[in-house]
Amino acid sequence: MIDYELIDSGEGRRLERFGKYVLDRPDPEVLWKKALPLSEWQKADATFNKGWTKKSRMTEKWQISVNNLKFWLKLTPFKHTGIFPEQSWQWEFITKAIKEASRPVKLLNLFAYTGASTMFAAHAGSHVTHVDASKPAVSWANENRELNGLADAPIRWIIDDALVFTQREAKRGVTYDAIVMDPPVYGHGPTGRPWSFASDFPKLLENCKKILSPDPLFILVNAYAVSTSPTTLQNALADHFGTLAGNIDSGELTIEEKSAQRTLSTGIWTRYSTKK
Repeated sequence: MIDYELIDSGEGRRLERFGKYVLDRPDPEVLWKKALPLSEWQKADATFNKGWTKKSRMTEKWQISVNNLKFWLKLTPFKHTGIFPEQSWQWEFITKAIKEASRPVKLLNLFAYTGASTMFAAHAGSHVTHVDASKPAVSWANENRELNGLADAPIRWIIDDALVFTQREAKRGVTYDAIVMDPPVYGHGPTGRPWSFASDFPKLLENCKKILSPDPLFILVNAYAVSTSPTTLQNALADHFGTLAGNIDSGELTIEEKSAQRTLSTGIWTRYSTKK
């Protein structure tokens, strides 16, 4: 269970409740009409239009509960809050896969952001290496670790470029049983090295192939705002890991709306797993 709901959507906007606050955010993929009247949208605690406008005395940060864990949320300059609710089913998958492995599991979380996957993996008993190029994001993830009483959990925090880090791990002979990644369309590492999904994602998969353990559990990839399809993402994963025993599948990241039960697509995913 996640303390979130997509209340309504339409005309390039989403009306969402994250815990105790309701937010009105833009979404250019929403081409249909709003189902709820303007009076309901005007109840939002904050609205994003090139920046946030608060309509109530919101706290700087607040908590949201997801299953048996909690996370700090904040209003960021890029309209995000620190969590992506459409990934909640993946956190359940990660938890189940690690617990059912019945052995020590090493998980690598690339582009790990505020650490939702890291928290669930660590809570399930995995040794986690959390990699992100943003120091503020890693600090935020540490706040989530403390919030969930995981101060003693085996989490290794790395502020680095994902491509550079995986190259270094391959040279060291380090391997991981599971890999999670949310690569952006564009970005840059701590030293300014640019990242482009189109040119660098295949290189990253090649690096990940070199650091995957002989007995892997899964590889999970999410992608947002990329000009490609789930099938294309799946083909890229199959190109590097298709010879492994297991299954590769893909799909859209979606949220069901409360008002009219419409399904909102937010991104795409692909996954290699030893189990369905």
